Amino acid sequence: MTPFFCNKGKALKGSLAANGHAFLLVLILLLFSIITVPNQVLAYDPVQITSEDRAINLTSAVEIFPQQGAAFQVSTAPGTDGIVRRIEVRATGEQHAGNWAVFVLANGTSEQIDRLIVAPHYRIVNAGIIWPDLGSKRINSITPSEGFALDREQSDDADIFRITLNPGTVVTFVVELTSDNLPQMYLWEPGAYKDTVNSFTLYKGILIGIAGLLAVFLTNLFIVRWTAMLPATAMLAWTVLTYISVDFGFLPELLSIGPEELQYWRAGAEVLLAGSLIIFLFTYLSLHNWHTNLSYLTLVWLLGLAGLFSIILIDAAVASGIARISLATTVVLGVFVIGFLAYHKYDRAVMLIPTWLLLLCWLLAAGMTITGQYDNDILQPALGGGMVLVVLLLSFTVMQHVFTSGIYQQGLFSDAERQSLALTGSGDIVWDWDVARDRLTTNPDISKPLGLAPNSLHGSLRNWLPLMHPNDRDSFSTTLDIMLEVKKGRIHQEFRIRASDNHYHWFSLKARPVIGANGEILRCVGTIQDITEQKIIEARLLKNAVTDSLTGLPNEELFLDRLQTHLVMGNRDSNLLPTVLIIDLDSFKQVNKAIGMAAGDTIMLALTRRIRRLLKEEDLMARMSGDQFGVILMSESDPKNIAELADAISQAVKAPIDFAKKAFSVTASIGMFTVVNTNASATEILADAELAMLHAKRFGGDRIEPFKPAYRSTGLSFLSLQENMKNAIARGEITVVYQPIVKLDSLEISGFEALLRWEDPKKGIIPPSEFIPLAEKNGYIFELGLLALKTAVEDMSSWHSILGDLPIFMSINLSAAQLMKTDLFDDIQAEISRSKCAASKFKFELTETVVMGNPDIAAATFEKIRQAGMGLSLDDFGTGYSSMSYLTQFPFDVLKIDRNIIVGKSEKHSKMRKSIVNLAKDLDLQIVAEGVETTSDVEELSALGCDYGQSYLLGKPGSSDETLKLLRERFSSNVKS
Repeated sequence: MTPFFCNKGKALKGSLAANGHAFLLVLILLLFSIITVPNQVLAYDPVQITSEDRAINLTSAVEIFPQQGAAFQVSTAPGTDGIVRRIEVRATGEQHAGNWAVFVLANGTSEQIDRLIVAPHYRIVNAGIIWPDLGSKRINSITPSEGFALDREQSDDADIFRITLNPGTVVTFVVELTSDNLPQMYLWEPGAYKDTVNSFTLYKGILIGIAGLLAVFLTNLFIVRWTAMLPATAMLAWTVLTYISVDFGFLPELLSIGPEELQYWRAGAEVLLAGSLIIFLFTYLSLHNWHTNLSYLTLVWLLGLAGLFSIILIDAAVASGIARISLATTVVLGVFVIGFLAYHKYDRAVMLIPTWLLLLCWLLAAGMTITGQYDNDILQPALGGGMVLVVLLLSFTVMQHVFTSGIYQQGLFSDAERQSLALTGSGDIVWDWDVARDRLTTNPDISKPLGLAPNSLHGSLRNWLPLMHPNDRDSFSTTLDIMLEVKKGRIHQEFRIRASDNHYHWFSLKARPVIGANGEILRCVGTIQDITEQKIIEARLLKNAVTDSLTGLPNEELFLDRLQTHLVMGNRDSNLLPTVLIIDLDSFKQVNKAIGMAAGDTIMLALTRRIRRLLKEEDLMARMSGDQFGVILMSESDPKNIAELADAISQAVKAPIDFAKKAFSVTASIGMFTVVNTNASATEILADAELAMLHAKRFGGDRIEPFKPAYRSTGLSFLSLQENMKNAIARGEITVVYQPIVKLDSLEISGFEALLRWEDPKKGIIPPSEFIPLAEKNGYIFELGLLALKTAVEDMSSWHSILGDLPIFMSINLSAAQLMKTDLFDDIQAEISRSKCAASKFKFELTETVVMGNPDIAAATFEKIRQAGMGLSLDDFGTGYSSMSYLTQFPFDVLKIDRNIIVGKSEKHSKMRKSIVNLAKDLDLQIVAEGVETTSDVEELSALGCDYGQSYLLGKPGSSDETLKLLRERFSSNVKS
């Protein structure tokens, strides 16, 4: 039964006083109406309206009656005559849910009053968090107790009805609602409502303009500067623009969206807002760098929000509620994340603190608004403005970070800033000497790295001199005195300063004077840098360049330099002429094969120490090659004593060496040359001493052989070869031939090795083993190496031009002398760049002896070759001293097994071949077997997994034309038409 709402007391009392019977009649009628008319209600007290009222909030004066059916009866408020009337209103459509509302207005003035009844479609105040009210059409129609139904005014964001109240009237209005929720209803003076709408329209337009410009600016900025935080911020800006466009009614007007459809757009905008804030926080703080699980958590969170778009179509309010909870959770969690990262001095988090605190305040205000704790019409546009403000500040924060981090790449700073940054980045110390006051300061204090008392080197320049190395003091003082005298110039000094541990540190000072108006030097300012480590590296590199890495002895280059020096000195004093000994260990390679490379190195060191004990301080011992030593003997000039010393060296080498409970004995062939003619060069003297050593070997080794002039004309002497080599290069007698490298499983040609061939008109073919060592000693190796490189590259390019792209490679040998050449890689790159072949088709072969000569220089050259796409082959594997270490130390991709291991028929040789192949496969190296003699060798090696073979059995070396003919036969299908 619906209760009565009326102000009937005064009327009933008046009727009772006039006529008791009338009262009983009225009472019976009322009871009858209660029983028979269940949807009838009484109205409220009327709201008094005056002409001065601009706006009246009718929300509290409206009584809502839900689910009352399509026909609704109500008793009107008493008119001026005190009579209460009863009216019935029917729904305007068939879909009516039976929700009604009633309110009463009274015009107690003598004027006719026109007003607007306004019920907004959406109001954020008290909208709710879970299942929020997302807005809809509120009123279908309004029927007054007198007159006609009210006319609806055109509006996209509110239900507006115009009413006219005559003077002295009391009118009851029955409102047909679309739902049982009516968030707000106002009675507006038309002019005031228009002014208010216009003012809010201007405000909303400004906010939309700012948000739009910000979104466009961030998008363009992202295009200019590619950094992940810019698209994340731009996405947030576009999302905020979308949200306020929906909230302010711009988007519905633009796209002609109705009130019912708008709730889907509003829910979608809120979901996008929640998601874009998560993306911004994750991207800006680079949370993936702090913990991998944060990436997974963020991804799951975003996928959950993405799933809300499907829920929107079913129940937009549920999706909106989840999005609002997600947004609040993101802001709150962001406070803890930003606080944690800021505590760990993460600059991005520190920069974000002020804006995030503002966002937290916005969230609190929004929460109190949607829960109904705040109720004001200005709250909704104010929250929209706050949202734009937050995004604006976030954008400023991001741009500040982007431009401050990228400003230096773009040069957006002054010269002073540039110089300051360069100085800071270099790590140099500022050295400032106030000449007038003789006060020297360094910033930062140079005393600290030296372990001295703080500021102990500040003050007078004299404080530095006692701590300087004695050899540097005069040079330092003289340089400063000259600068003060000439009043110009620059200082570039390197000197040593003693630290607290009595060790000297190297420093490099670069400074220049500051000249005053009177032409005098006011101060001297510059930088000072600790270069101790650089000096140590330089000394180590210098030592490595002229010493042997295994024994620490001088190498051949230093040996020749010192020998040349002694020759110059001997030209002035014949008593200073040296004797040169060349000591070659007989069959030392067999020792390596027997006990291994590492053990061989140990024995080599033991022999080195034995020989050095027999020499005096003025003598020089050098390691000339793998198993060969050289001695410049200055301590003895008597032939008898020299012979005795040579014999003592021979006996010392011959003495057994105990290793791994075994005794090993090594013999030496010693060539001896006593200098008597200073007109000869160091290279010529060394060649004569080597000739004597070679004759000692020809006589069976283990002997001492003094040089005899007849050796120069015996056989292929070094001098004869040297003279012939000059002419041979000029006459073109030294050519390049190509030996095939064959794939063992298919016997197809895979590549060629370029070999030098010397065909002398008188002596016939001279093997490379004889003329290559001589070329390395006399410097012709550079010319021969360039000849081999240039010819091989040109022929390879020519073959490809004639036959098309061939699946073959070219291997070119490099010698130790070539490897010492600093511009070797430039020569290689220049030749290959002129060819029509890819760099990957070329490989360079080196023996381990070549590599061990100077590992540091070799490593640098090898790295350049590999980076250029070319290959590296380690030749003669299994015969040297340190092959195992070089396999991991250098970037080889091909291993060539020495012929002695391939042709060996013993069980040990078989096991050695298998071990080497397995080792190469484990290291991902290709294998070339040299010296394959029989088809059974081919089958065995192929079964072991050996990739390639090279020998006379598989293919003899041939000239360029012969090789082209061979390629035509093998690759006839590639020939260009």
